[in-house]
Amino acid sequence: MRSAAVIGTGAVGTSVALALVRHGVSVYLEDSDSTAARTAEAMGAGSLEAVRAPVDLAVVAVPPARVAGVLARVQNGLLARAYTDVAGLKAGARREVVSAGVDPSRYIGGHPLTGAGRPGPLAGRADLFENRPWVLTPSAGTARDVLNRVLELVALCGATPVVMDGGEHDRSVALTSHAPHLVAALMAARLEHAPPGSMRVLGQGVRDVTRGADGNPALWGEVLGANADAVADVLEAYGADLDRAVQVLRALGGGGPAAREHAAAELDALLRRGNRGHERVEPGSGPAPGGLAAVTVTLSDRPGSLSRVFAAVGEAGVDIEDIRIDHTPDQPQGLVELRVRQETAAALCRRLDAAGWTVSR
Repeated sequence: MRSAAVIGTGAVGTSVALALVRHGVSVYLEDSDSTAARTAEAMGAGSLEAVRAPVDLAVVAVPPARVAGVLARVQNGLLARAYTDVAGLKAGARREVVSAGVDPSRYIGGHPLTGAGRPGPLAGRADLFENRPWVLTPSAGTARDVLNRVLELVALCGATPVVMDGGEHDRSVALTSHAPHLVAALMAARLEHAPPGSMRVLGQGVRDVTRGADGNPALWGEVLGANADAVADVLEAYGADLDRAVQVLRALGGGGPAAREHAAAELDALLRRGNRGHERVEPGSGPAPGGLAAVTVTLSDRPGSLSRVFAAVGEAGVDIEDIRIDHTPDQPQGLVELRVRQETAAALCRRLDAAGWTVSR
């Protein structure tokens, strides 16, 4: 690829441009926000000069609702030989693109699955996409040279191509991104009027669950609205699980012995389902594998706490097979999970307990 045009100089568009420039591609920038465009140019992401001949590839990096209109305009203007976009929704976008009169053989939908964390060109980074999946949604009519050109784009950005059907993509991101964001927002909303005492005992769990709730409401409203049915399907299934969890907890809190026993078994099954699902997200983060035991030590937020734990383990003559640390700097305590051989776990717990550490298995 020798030349490209990037329409839209937000965080993602600027990152695409920076990655291409890094590989010697001549990049032409365009944005209806002239300040954003000039900022991207000043960052070395490309030039605001007019394109004098068709470029090899045009990358449309605008909000999903604008993709079809922009693609129609630049294709009618013969801006490029091939066209793609980076919008987060694909099935509806393709229907709109076709309805807008875009030649579908010269276009392939794309979606790099990464986030810059904040909007605008100043959040752009040439390495933003490295080792990240980049979904491509070709159709039966997509020209081979267009697919090859967009695959080259993905390679130059350091990403991993994932070819999917547009509808499958939208259902997948509903499960893995859109519904989780809404759940995070709903959980965070429970804290809006929480009493001060509750906010003084914030744990790492609520920080993890609500981390995604600080997104731009206008942007997320557009995303959720455009993928509404798929997100609703995920939340409906989630709601059924949540309703059952409420019934189980009510039985544990006030049922008879038989009801409590049955409820405890159901709660255990639900938690184990969570373990199995999380293991697919973070392989190796579940229960210790066969032959290993997990020993969890509570750490105080004092300098040298972790090194003293390691010293105690070394004095006990125990080898650490794996380690996981859960610690937020502004919290008074953290946890370190040590995975050791099963036969050494009990002795290690006794040694750490004798040394004054709070230990659990």
